[in-house]
Amino acid sequence: MREDKKMSIVTERTGSPKAKPKAEDYGFGRFFSDHMFTADCSSDLGWHSPRIVPYRPLELDPGAAVLHYGQTIFEGLKAFHGVDGKIRLFRPEMNWKRLEASADRLCMRAPDLDLFMEGVRHLIRTDRDWVPTQDGTALYLRPTLIGTESFLGVRPADEYLFYVIASPVGSYYGDGLASVKIWIEREYSRAAPGGIGAAKTGGNYAASLKASVAAKKRGYAQVLWTDAGRHEFVEEVGTMNVFFVIGDAVVTPALSGTILPGVMRDSTIGLLRSWDVKVEERPVALRDVLEAHGRGELKEVFGTGTAAQISPVNELGADDGSYKIGDGGVGPLSSRLYTHFMDLNYGRIEDRMGWLSEVR
Repeated sequence: MREDKKMSIVTERTGSPKAKPKAEDYGFGRFFSDHMFTADCSSDLGWHSPRIVPYRPLELDPGAAVLHYGQTIFEGLKAFHGVDGKIRLFRPEMNWKRLEASADRLCMRAPDLDLFMEGVRHLIRTDRDWVPTQDGTALYLRPTLIGTESFLGVRPADEYLFYVIASPVGSYYGDGLASVKIWIEREYSRAAPGGIGAAKTGGNYAASLKASVAAKKRGYAQVLWTDAGRHEFVEEVGTMNVFFVIGDAVVTPALSGTILPGVMRDSTIGLLRSWDVKVEERPVALRDVLEAHGRGELKEVFGTGTAAQISPVNELGADDGSYKIGDGGVGPLSSRLYTHFMDLNYGRIEDRMGWLSEVR
């Protein structure tokens, strides 16, 4: 097998630029920029043919591995237009590391760091005028890796496509930092020990849909996932990692193989500790959370993720009743975290952690 080598990126610009939507219409993932980045991988050539092309449908053989055996993983990161006119990415190397780990779990061949980073950056440079400038908005990047080899025997593919698409976005839930209601899920499971819960793969999200739809019918924004064995321990909230402010400590489930290692999770823990806030990473029993609520010690609950950044929770719902969190609004720590990350991403404060990567 030939080793991957540095390659120049060929650019094919669109002859029919799209009309750009208004910021108030963005929503999340509804519109896509004019171009996309793609690169191919084969056992003979390694990664090759990196290119920027007009945004268009993919051509896939009906026997492609992604369609039959679910060899698909993806990442999500944002490009922010700073108040100084600079465009910045938030910790993109961590997204690559997670893509590489997800690829290993699904027996896929991931692009190296240089190809990943140049693909993302080159697409941003090409579609720079798609990076929104309004506060609370960003250009969301979706790097994706799929198995494209056509075969029907059950084995890993030998051919892959890596592509990156971009979408101007506003708030994930459409209400900025407004808090949301969450349903405690005790029937369906997102992931099981020894499975693929720590990989950012399409199958995990497919497994979450039925519970999410049911929660929304009850009037809840998302679900609080519990362990697949006895539904006794908290794992994630919706598509995010979850944090509880209990007494004087911030508690979050430890990474156990069933929980996605979020970039925002890691960043939130690091930021809180830099503020001398006590953070505990450990198994979190649902019973302990509800008992803390009963004692008046459950002060805040919030989720963290690239899409929503910080998502405060104002209520936990269950068959046996609901549990109001705080005064039903946004808690002080959630607000402080959200403001800090927004100020950081838009260049309003100094990047003391070295988390930002400028796109020149």
